[in-house]
Amino acid sequence: MTPSPSSDSEVSKMVLPSSHSSRLKYVSLGVLVLQTTSLVLTMRYSRTLNEDGPRYLASSAVVSAEVLKIFTCTLLVFMENNFSCRAMNQLLKEEIVYKRSQTLKLAIPAGIYTLQNNLLYVALSNLDAATYQVTYQLKILTTALFSVSMLGKKMGLYQWLSLLFLMAGVTLVQWPADSEGDSEGDSEGDTEQKILCAGSQFVGLIAVLMACVSSGFAGVYFEKILKETEQSVWVRNIQLSFFGLIFGIGGMIVYDGQRVKQWGMFQGYSVITGTVVVLQAVGGLVVAVVIKYADNILKGFATSLSIIVSAVISYFMLEDFNPTRVFFAGAVLVIAATFLYGYEHKPASSTTIKV
Repeated sequence: MTPSPSSDSEVSKMVLPSSHSSRLKYVSLGVLVLQTTSLVLTMRYSRTLNEDGPRYLASSAVVSAEVLKIFTCTLLVFMENNFSCRAMNQLLKEEIVYKRSQTLKLAIPAGIYTLQNNLLYVALSNLDAATYQVTYQLKILTTALFSVSMLGKKMGLYQWLSLLFLMAGVTLVQWPADSEGDSEGDSEGDTEQKILCAGSQFVGLIAVLMACVSSGFAGVYFEKILKETEQSVWVRNIQLSFFGLIFGIGGMIVYDGQRVKQWGMFQGYSVITGTVVVLQAVGGLVVAVVIKYADNILKGFATSLSIIVSAVISYFMLEDFNPTRVFFAGAVLVIAATFLYGYEHKPASSTTIKV
């Protein structure tokens, strides 16, 4: 959103941000890198960890994250209203209850986000963290296409070029490793294991591609709603999380109802599971702060840095990631595409202010 300043003083504040705003910008970006990397690695670790007893349910983790988001956003709204319960209740009634038509519009992106969150658990159960991180950047492509078709946005040469780089990079990342000379020496058990591994990776790839499509559509739809209304970002997140909670509980009952009845909703929960839930809940709030204080180029830098950090940690610590030269080339293309997509050629005579 690009508001129109009402005075020259406001323009100067936006063009020359204070040291406090500049600090918040880089702090929020640092937190985004830490949160993104930590979430991917801990989620991957939690889904592949061998423990006694049943493994925790992805649907349950999604529901828990939505509850935590509602609680956190409510607390932030309470703080915004000077810790006044009366003022907070009045605001929530006006924005959520009295403006029901606006609230109901958020049911669509909330349902899609809930589906997306469940798909990410499936993806990270079948793909290593680095491959997931790079492939998931295809959401840039889906977001761009939905922005053009739904919002009528126009993209420049650099952005279209970045999408070509992105598709080429993701293709290289998913390119099968060279297996020359392996087939003759493989035993029957090794061959069967490779087939199972390939099938598992295919499931992960389909899940992450579906997540990219859902992320692109939900993001653009949500942006369209934001342009039509003016609300606190925390109130909007409460609305989203409320519907997300409803859809999440419904999905948990439909797909995991029997297991919940037998073992309970919090089956398989551990410290690492709780960490995943907290990181997933915090993620949406961190992105909201980044959008407020940072620009596209710096956000792209944070995304690219998280890919690199995830790859390094996966290689040295998780022992389930062996990058090839083809993977490395694909990752470089995806990182370059991320930067290029956020680049805007600005004439020297004009000034563009973005918030």
